[in-house]
Amino acid sequence: MTKDKTAAIVLAAGLGTRMESRLPKVLHPLAGRPMIGHLMETLAGMDLERIVVVVGDDMEAVAEAVAPHPTVVQKERLGTGHAVRTACEAVDGFDGTVLVLYADAPLISVETLTRMIEARRRAPRPAVVVLGFRPSDPGPYGRLIVGADGTLQAIVEAGDATPGQGAIALCNAGVMAIDARPLPGLLARIGRDNAKGEYYLTDIVAMARGDGLTCAVVEGDEAELIGVNSRADLARAEAVVQQRLRAAAMAGGATLADPETVYFSHDTRLGRDVTVGPHVVFGPGVAVGDDVEIRAFCHIEGARIATGARIGPFARLRPGADIAAEAHIGNFVEIKNATVETGAKINHLAYVGDSRVGAKANVGAGTITCNYDGFAKHHTDIGAGAFIGSNTALVAPVTVGDGAIVGAGSVITGDVAADALALTRADQEELKGWAKRFRGRRSGRKAAPAKGGG
Repeated sequence: MTKDKTAAIVLAAGLGTRMESRLPKVLHPLAGRPMIGHLMETLAGMDLERIVVVVGDDMEAVAEAVAPHPTVVQKERLGTGHAVRTACEAVDGFDGTVLVLYADAPLISVETLTRMIEARRRAPRPAVVVLGFRPSDPGPYGRLIVGADGTLQAIVEAGDATPGQGAIALCNAGVMAIDARPLPGLLARIGRDNAKGEYYLTDIVAMARGDGLTCAVVEGDEAELIGVNSRADLARAEAVVQQRLRAAAMAGGATLADPETVYFSHDTRLGRDVTVGPHVVFGPGVAVGDDVEIRAFCHIEGARIATGARIGPFARLRPGADIAAEAHIGNFVEIKNATVETGAKINHLAYVGDSRVGAKANVGAGTITCNYDGFAKHHTDIGAGAFIGSNTALVAPVTVGDGAIVGAGSVITGDVAADALALTRADQEELKGWAKRFRGRRSGRKAAPAKGGG
């Protein structure tokens, strides 16, 4: 292999005890996807020779999340240096640059990693390139000591820093690009004579300098270097991801009326000239065509919305909702596992599940498809141009033919033929003058004096 090849070691064995969760830390979601998935997607966008992920015992779920990339198990959690040494066999014989990254810092960009790799390849071809940043609160971070020639002299942990070193704003982000050739020897010499009794990967900088090798620094932005160690950190990272997704949506031709209140999934796809109102939430698996209007307070997940459709306000599209061109889904309407064909309208207060609503059909307010009998789901088919009156219950399995009309307030348990009228209302009864007599009786009782006294 040529020395211009690049491999990556991703450290994902941390327990994440501060998350207070049974779920491995790196599987906690950001924009609907495990945080490690964001990092793996970033690495997939680079020309890497191989990727290996270091996991802990009983982390089969993490191994599944990163498949088909191989994993190695760090049986004892003895620090970052030990974790990288555990992975070294997987990159044995590799002659190039090894990136070391952290699965709980998932927002790093391809551009930043590329700059690190390029710095490693440029003269004087430093053995170690460390990613630095300038955090708003540098307190807990190791400081990067840079010489007059711009090379990295040392990494000093915050607790060991002198007052002068503590005033340095440039801090260690942890990510490194390392020459693969000296890496095994450097790792073998790391000791654990420190307060935690761990092998620190940062020690290789001093060792490389002692061997006469050069070390360098590349700076990144604080927002992309957030480390997630707590639920509060997770919320900060989610905010960054959402800002990126909102910016990408608007750059792609969507209008967001109030961007800060719109929440996207990592895989949300919006067409051009889409308008999204305030307080809209997109769950995973949503694709929206051109010229769609999504009004305020909608929740959409696992749904497809075709060109020119109008959704909401206050609509809920659940997985399997397939809304065709020019269809209207109105306020307080819920669609689940149903196809709403071209130009159909379901404008008010309805539930349509496990159904087909034909082209240009109109479903009235208060209509529900009774799709579940307590044991199984059943299908409702509403034909093209059919009209379903308000407050109708369609008890599945049932078919309403093309052009049929169902009278308001009906409970439909059998199929309705095309162009037929179906209704199941009881006959209306009217008693002349009853309301007036009733009011008189009630008024008389209210005016009568109470019996007894005091």
